[in-house]
Amino acid sequence: MFEAIAFYLFAFLTISMFYITVTTSQALYALAALAAGMIFISAFFFILGADFLGAIQIVVYSGAVMALYAFGMMFFDTTRDIKEKQGNRAIVFGLSTIAATLVVVIFAAPMVSNNITALYPIIEGAGNTQQVGMVLFTKYLVPFEVAAVMLLVAMIAGIVLAGKKMDLSLTLMSDDEVMKLKNEQNKKVLL
Repeated sequence: MFEAIAFYLFAFLTISMFYITVTTSQALYALAALAAGMIFISAFFFILGADFLGAIQIVVYSGAVMALYAFGMMFFDTTRDIKEKQGNRAIVFGLSTIAATLVVVIFAAPMVSNNITALYPIIEGAGNTQQVGMVLFTKYLVPFEVAAVMLLVAMIAGIVLAGKKMDLSLTLMSDDEVMKLKNEQNKKVLL
């Protein structure tokens, strides 16, 4: 009974946070709602008894990825107005329908099948964390290391890109200078 109440509560909170993330026009509200949604997702892992995955969800997504998102937000000018392009609604509806159908089929297939066997059966006496570690550092060692190198390259690229934009600070400029800079940028866009 407790699991069902907790599941529906965290499902509602997760969907609410991601709805705020998608619909808000404020970047900081979107980042805060995204972090909260990621933390609420970790609650599902804790309910299922996968404590290691729940902790990893909080540390990796709510910590490191949100720090990268916040770092990336420094690259965008949030003071300018955004004009959103409206795409073809039939294409968007069709792709959304195909994606939703694929998600339902992917999640329903294991429930329908009776012949599912694990490639790595549970080892007696080993906890959840030990089992994840054994699989991660045996079969998936190379993809794990490649992902680490890719994150390192992305972090270095972010630092290099941020260093190139340090010559102007909108917060230290007067209102007239900011308006002049905006007008120059608008002229460049029109050309």
